[in-house]
Amino acid sequence: MATIPIHKMRNFGIVAHIDSGKTTVSERILYYTGKKHKIGEVHDGATTTDWMKEEQERGITITAAAVYATWKDHYLNLIDTPGHVDFTAEVERSLRVLDGAVVVFCAVAGVQAQSETVWRQANKYRVPRLVFVNKMDRGGANFDRVVGQVKERLGGNPVPIQMPIGTGDDFRAIIDLIAMKYYTFEGEKGEDQIESEIPAEFKAEAEKRRAAMIDAVAGEDEKLTEKYLETGTLENADILKGLILGCVHFKLQPMLCGAALRNKGIQLLLDAVISILPDPKSGHTMKQFELSDVTRSNPIETACDPKAPLRAMVFKIMSMPNLGDVSFVRVYQGTLKEGDALVCAGSHRTERAGRMVKLVGSAPNKVEDAPAGDICALVGLKNTQTGDTLLHQTDNKPMMLEGISFAKPVITMAIEPKSNADKEKLAYALQRLEREDPTFKKWTDPETAQLIIAGMGELHLEVLQHRIRDEYKVDADVGKPRVSYRETITNPLEIRGKHVKQSGGRGQYGDCTLEIRPLTSEEKAAGNEFIFEDAIRGGTIPKEYRGPIEDGVRNELYRGYIAGYPVINVHVKLIDGSYHDVDSSEHAFVAAGQLAMRLAYPKLGVVLLEPWMKVEVETPDDFMGTIMGSLQSKRAMITDTVNRGTSQMIRCEVPLGEMFGYTTDLRSMSQGRASFSMEPSEFKQVPNSMVEKLTKGLGRAKAEG
Repeated sequence: MATIPIHKMRNFGIVAHIDSGKTTVSERILYYTGKKHKIGEVHDGATTTDWMKEEQERGITITAAAVYATWKDHYLNLIDTPGHVDFTAEVERSLRVLDGAVVVFCAVAGVQAQSETVWRQANKYRVPRLVFVNKMDRGGANFDRVVGQVKERLGGNPVPIQMPIGTGDDFRAIIDLIAMKYYTFEGEKGEDQIESEIPAEFKAEAEKRRAAMIDAVAGEDEKLTEKYLETGTLENADILKGLILGCVHFKLQPMLCGAALRNKGIQLLLDAVISILPDPKSGHTMKQFELSDVTRSNPIETACDPKAPLRAMVFKIMSMPNLGDVSFVRVYQGTLKEGDALVCAGSHRTERAGRMVKLVGSAPNKVEDAPAGDICALVGLKNTQTGDTLLHQTDNKPMMLEGISFAKPVITMAIEPKSNADKEKLAYALQRLEREDPTFKKWTDPETAQLIIAGMGELHLEVLQHRIRDEYKVDADVGKPRVSYRETITNPLEIRGKHVKQSGGRGQYGDCTLEIRPLTSEEKAAGNEFIFEDAIRGGTIPKEYRGPIEDGVRNELYRGYIAGYPVINVHVKLIDGSYHDVDSSEHAFVAAGQLAMRLAYPKLGVVLLEPWMKVEVETPDDFMGTIMGSLQSKRAMITDTVNRGTSQMIRCEVPLGEMFGYTTDLRSMSQGRASFSMEPSEFKQVPNSMVEKLTKGLGRAKAEG
């Protein structure tokens, strides 16, 4: 491994809306790169990357699977990610460590709800991407329509570098607009990619599309622009250079096409991955992953250098039946070797890199080292958590990488073992699952003493419930899903919290003045739910007491006001206060922060919030009226309807609480012919008419904040 040049490595992921064909694309990549000698199909439950029992039974990807392969002397680390919104954390953590992505769209459905989510996640981590329009062999496929949707719905700058010949059953070839060649795919599995000259009947259209491609890439470099203005065209090497620059600088997205199930276009996609997507060094430089010490200050740019001090991130942890605990690691700097003594930056927990492997699905292949830029898996780490930075124990600079942020759970349910004998087994199972999945949370309700679990949706909790039963052999009863509500404030306020107690001996004294206001739309758009600003100038409150004030405020926000739900979207500025030389303590200032919030609540205009979802329903025309009426009865806000020939696409926003059990409802309304998808949108205020009902029915049942 250490001998592979960095410029020959590619770390990329396959991301898309559910049922766009991601796993089918990944399976073909493994076949054509020689990692498999037989193609497994999703509908048969026989794919390499979907190795979990739940994945095979449901025919969907649940957990991101890392595999490796080689193509034309390049080394590929590929992660196949889930498309269902309930498992979006798998996409989040994968994009955090990848240098590129292939975004797959269905040529018929185009840009769908979860497509927008993964696109935003790729933007968040500044991941260069290619676009692959799959399922060109299906009736109703339209490559140009998807190009338009990427531009309009995603705000992208799509640049087609291929031209499909035919659609549906007539999809028979692909024209490469760079090489200006005509490709067909022969043989039992499309393994024979036949290159020929473009037939005369397609030549004019191909020239027109090539000119549009050249026009799009010419502005990516001054020399390219000059050459284009002088000659009116660009050579193939220049086009490729413009595509690379545009892709890496997030100014354009090269678009390709194919039909993975029919084995068409995958080899050309692989060629584009190695020729356009960045290697770990140039991708790493663009994304500027910075190190920060344990105080999160003094940023230092990492160097993608195998000889530098080790900096590696644990981005995924999971339990595998044949291996046990497996930690997936991206090495950003230095070299990780089998047997290395390691430490987790920040927590100082120690580990040892016992067994190092590369995976193809669940099949391990032993390796001895992983240099900068590589991705590997360590077996048996006990103390690491997702997002931890691994260093060598001998490293005298306790540096750490920026972690990974995950969405908060939106639904909860109670769970209890069916027998006392299962209590310990259930506690162990939940602890293991929580370590694996950062979007799964558990806690005990302080008022009812019930054990509560929380997740991203009904399917998420259902899958985890089945894993508890099948993998950990625990029988448990679960309650009905409940929405994780939130609270927020609507008014600004300045408030003083002064905590003073004197009961003989040393007293307690903490005093703070806070400015409290709702977050702005810009602050919320940046992903913030709470901002604490220290605006103290001078020594009215010593530095060591300001952190405890923030802790006190956070504690009180978590407890809630109306119905015991966490209060979000709050900005608190510490502007003044006082202290006592003898009686002040951290505990006293925690109490002062809590008191300030308690005094402020009645004047802050606190309101109850509920999560809303972006929903897309695709239905045959016959059932359009019934389904529209059903959605409106669920308080849906219809935002758009799109005619798809013989079917209609309804786009709307609906409160999550109204969507429980909708799969069954939709099936019965449409004779099983309609489908829907949804993704989180935002928290919106609960109507006044529903607040009393909710607070009575749900009491102070807490959601994990």
